[in-house]
This record gives sequence, structure tokens and C-alpha cells, in this order.
Amino acid sequence: IMSSDQVIAIVMDDKIYEVNKKKLIEKSDYFRALYSSGMKESTEDSVQLQGLSVPGLELVLEFINTSKVQIVNETLEDLIETASFLQVTSILKLLTSEIRLDNCVDLYSLSEVYGTHDLHNACLKYMSCYYHPMLKRPEFISLPSAVRNQVKEMRMKGTATLVAIGDFSCLSLDVPDQDEPWSMLRYGEVEQRWKPLANNLPPDMTNVRGYGSAILDNYLFIVGGYRMTSQEISAVHCYNPCRNEWNQVAPLNQKRSNLKLLAVEGKLYAVGGQCLGTVECYSPEQDWWTCVSSMPDPLAEFSACECQGMIYVMGGYTARERNTNILRYCPTSDAWVVFRPCPVHIRKQQMLSVEDTIFLVGGYTHELEDGWQLRRPSQTEDVLTVQSYNVTTSEWIHLKENTSKSGLNLTCTLHNDGIYIMSRDVSLPTSLEHRVFLKYNIFSDAWEAFRRFPALGQNMLLCSLYLPNML
Repeated sequence: IMSSDQVIAIVMDDKIYEVNKKKLIEKSDYFRALYSSGMKESTEDSVQLQGLSVPGLELVLEFINTSKVQIVNETLEDLIETASFLQVTSILKLLTSEIRLDNCVDLYSLSEVYGTHDLHNACLKYMSCYYHPMLKRPEFISLPSAVRNQVKEMRMKGTATLVAIGDFSCLSLDVPDQDEPWSMLRYGEVEQRWKPLANNLPPDMTNVRGYGSAILDNYLFIVGGYRMTSQEISAVHCYNPCRNEWNQVAPLNQKRSNLKLLAVEGKLYAVGGQCLGTVECYSPEQDWWTCVSSMPDPLAEFSACECQGMIYVMGGYTARERNTNILRYCPTSDAWVVFRPCPVHIRKQQMLSVEDTIFLVGGYTHELEDGWQLRRPSQTEDVLTVQSYNVTTSEWIHLKENTSKSGLNLTCTLHNDGIYIMSRDVSLPTSLEHRVFLKYNIFSDAWEAFRRFPALGQNMLLCSLYLPNML
């Protein structure tokens, strides 16, 4: 039997490659099996190979000799085919750390052909982590719809988690002290306490107010707003929880603040703003904003939400009078219509929807008609109310009232079985008795208060994101 440090001649297509036998046995399960088989070939000093590509074989042998390999898109198939045949699993493992936007789909397709399970899963995970950048690539769009749907669903495989964003000065957390205030927190529902998620927002988001926010494909978008100097901005920031990182995407065409940002059928709509009735639409596939039909009139202090693929706008003021119509925008026809007259005038409400029901949280409600069915004993800001409007039946219902909590300066989000509500923008410590972190259960019509609140937080946003379980 030959010594394991001998040189073996590998012959293919009249080319001869000399490789150390010990390295062949170490790196290749194919050669390890060959030289432990006891067959005649295991005692020979040469091996004849057929059916492999020369570039693939040379790349694999280079790796066996040097533990390094050049990974370029043009030779990916040659490399994977040869590594799979010779069972050089360390190359296939290495490829899982070399996945990029420009090779991910190719690697995924090759993993299907050659049955490389780990590479297959790593490509799917990568595409789900970078879902919106992948949408811009033609090769991803050409994948079967079942695969694209699987990638999209993988973005939601984490744990639905409440996330708070803001300036949380003087916040007591069970973590080591740091120089800067925490600006991103996640809520641990089992422990019922807030934990840091990331140290800071991007610097150019500091002290930005009046922005619009929305969740699209488990990305958090924050759009527009104004700085403390009253300067409006057009910047768009995007938080990717799968990577725990912020990025900037294409800016708005118009600077705008006090807008509503809504996610509808895979797109974002920036609706209105200070003295603006215009609407812009963002498509992740193009990473660009385009102008669509404007609202009938610019509105101030209005409320808006998506419901069953439509945008509904309620309340607020035109330049001349109260808006007492419910407006509806259809993205398919790119048209606004007066959906229904509204029996009340509302302003500064937060609006959310579940199926065909819109929930209105907080704000002011002013009765316009004597025959209106809502019970509304108080119109002061010291009352926190939840009301509902059904877009199918046009039925208004006054659901729940909490007279000890303020109905203004709120941020809220749908999360699991309820609407979670948090107060924001309270400037005076004496206002702490009005601060709130509670849930309205949409099924039992009941309040549930939580003990621990990120006290003294300013300019807060509350949202619900799917976070990876490892966070």
C-alpha cells in the first residue's frame, strides 16, 4: 500500500494534475472512500476522471492544494458540479458564506440541480433577508412564483414583537450603561419588560418629527418629516429586522411632513402632508417614487389607513372647512372618490384596519348630527376612545373609553389580538399621569394595562415586526 504523502496523478482529457494523496484524502470524501476501499484502484498512483469540466476540476484541485478557491459567477456551475461529484463538502460549506445579491439566484438554482441541501437553505435565507433588493433583480423575478412566495413567507418566520423607536432618555434597562440614550427597544412579553434592540437610529433621523411610517414586507419605512428647525425633509429610511440594520432608499419627490404612509398590495403610498394634497407611490422593484392621483383637497390633521386593498381618508380640515366625507382611493384605477358622508367630524385619530373594519384610536370626535348612534359623552383630549367603522355596512360603533387616559399624542399598532397603544411627545414630567402603555383587545372589547413603560420617551413610534429568534 502506498504512503499517504505520495503524489497522485489525476488524469482527465489528456491533462495530468499532480496532487498530494494525503490532501486528497483529507478534503475529498470521494478519494477517501477510494483509498480505503481495498480495490485495485486504491493502490495505483494515478486516477482517471471523466465527465467533469476542466475549469471545475482545476478550481477544486486548487482548493485541495491551498484551501483557497476563486469564486466567480462564470464558473459557479463548474465548481459546484465538480465539488459535488468529488464530495469536497468544505467547498460547498464555503459557498454558503459567499452568497451575494449577484449570485444568489444562480447558487440557489445550482443547489437544486446538485442537491446541496445546506446551500439551498442558505440561499433561501439570504433572499428572505434581502427581499426588497432581490425584487429589483430580473433573475429573482424569473424564479417560480412558489419559490418567491416561500422567500417572502420566510421573512415572517421570526417572532412577532413590539418595537418602540424614539429618544428614551433616563431609561432604566437591565443592561450596562452607555453614553447615548437608547433609541430602539423591543418588548419581551413573557418578562413584560423592554430590552434594547439596536443602539441608535441613523444620525440624520435624530429629532425628526411629523414623519410617516409603515410596515411593508416586514421592513419598517420612515418617510419625510421635519427637523426641529422646521425644515421639511424628503429622506426615506428603512429598517430591516432580519439584518438589524437601517438603510436609506430613494427619497420622496416632494419634501413633506405630517403625512400618512400606507402599505397597500406590495407598495407604499405617501399621502398628503403639510399643505399638500399630492400622493406618491413607492415600488420596491424599482426603488423609486412616482406621483399618482392627488386627494380632492389638501387636508390637515386627517386620518388614513389601508383596508381591503383600498386607502381610506377621514376627517381633518380643508383650507376652507371641516372635511366631513370619507374618501377612498383605489390603487388599481388610480382614482379618489367620496366613499360616504361622515356623520361626525374627526381629527388626529390613529387608524388601523382588520378585514373590513377600521379602528379609530384617540383624537377628537365632534358630533354633527342628532341622530348619530355613537355614545360620546366627552369631547376632551382627556378621554382615550376606540371606535370602529365597517366599510361594508357603514356602521359606526363606539367600542371602549378610558377616561383616565389622554386621547392625544398616541402611537399605536396592531399586534396579535389587539391594538397596543403608547403615549408620545409628552414634554412635561408633570404629565406622566397621562402616559400609557396598554392594549385594547379587539375580540373582547377590553383594556389591558402594562406595568412597565419606557418612561420619559419622546417622539415615539410603536410598531410590530417579525424579529429573528436569535435576537
